[in-house]
Amino acid sequence: MNVTSDPHVASAIREYFDSGHTYEVILDMLKTNHEISISLRTLKTHLKEAGLYRRGNYSPLPEVRRQLFGYRTMWQVLKQKHKLHVKRSVVMVLLRQLNPQGIVSRTRRRFTRRTYHSMGPNYIWHVDGYDKLKPFGFALSGCIDGFSRRMMWLVCGASNNNPAVIAHNFINCVKSLGVIPMRLRTDLGTENGTMAAIQCTLRHAHADHYAGSLSHSYGSSTGNQRIESWWSFLRRGRSQFWMDLFGDLRDSGNFNGSHEHQCLLRFCFINVLQKDLDECKDLWNKHRIRPSRLASCPGGIPNELYLLPHRYGSRDCGFAVEERELDVFPEGRQAIELCGDPNIEEYLHHTVQQNRLEQPQDWESATELYLALKNVAGF
Repeated sequence: MNVTSDPHVASAIREYFDSGHTYEVILDMLKTNHEISISLRTLKTHLKEAGLYRRGNYSPLPEVRRQLFGYRTMWQVLKQKHKLHVKRSVVMVLLRQLNPQGIVSRTRRRFTRRTYHSMGPNYIWHVDGYDKLKPFGFALSGCIDGFSRRMMWLVCGASNNNPAVIAHNFINCVKSLGVIPMRLRTDLGTENGTMAAIQCTLRHAHADHYAGSLSHSYGSSTGNQRIESWWSFLRRGRSQFWMDLFGDLRDSGNFNGSHEHQCLLRFCFINVLQKDLDECKDLWNKHRIRPSRLASCPGGIPNELYLLPHRYGSRDCGFAVEERELDVFPEGRQAIELCGDPNIEEYLHHTVQQNRLEQPQDWESATELYLALKNVAGF
């Protein structure tokens, strides 16, 4: 039986192809992640039969124009999210036509960066919170792998100052991967204390230099450059939209920043916002990072750098951890409340059912639900 006729294998090949991986990387992914070995010729034959081509069959320009961030990000979004086949040079031309000032401003930016060193994936994770949406009741928590620049988690909720919430995110991520990082880097906030204790506890029996208490380190926010740099990307690509949307609700008198209004806003928008963050995280992990002379870490696609470190002369620095070792921590079993207040949440659920209101699927329907519930509840 031809292994490529297996629908699961065919689906994996299509996913890797749509993510922009090279043929060699696709073969490596199949061997590493699925224990499937096929030849380059077999792969090309399967791609041809599936109608998957690198060149040709480009999408019509009017469709591309309607979807039109920088041209590299936009090219990736068009390809992976909207399944449009388009040349990067075409995207660059369209962006110059539609947003010439944005192109000029990005071209003129100059940064002075420090050299960053990392031995490999899971050598060090950088964890931090994002507070730009806090005035509207949304607190973000994120973690990035220092070597691969792969986003490990990106979660929004009612708080990123609660140690139990941060520890919950950490345990969920470790449980899904089956590994803990060699080192963990956070700022000095008290919200990181429980997570730091869990990291050091899980690493206490190891014999490397960073075992035990040395596996976690505190530092200033400005020194936590990997995650701080990623927040600036999020601001440009995603969070500014949400800040403007919630700002419009405030300016129109429909949001006053009170506890009730924040709970209501979270109740209506948190699933839609989390879905957007998941998409942003996924696109980032599949985009290509250019090599930099100021960093010892290689350029490439974060998912490839993280999953296939041997292709870049590196190795996985993480330590295996079993689920039973994580089950002793109650933070991993903690249920996260939707809007941050169980009484208000129960009331809103009842109101939605009583008035037969639909759950939102996008920001427009979430806005409609917010205004309807605000009117019914009299907030």
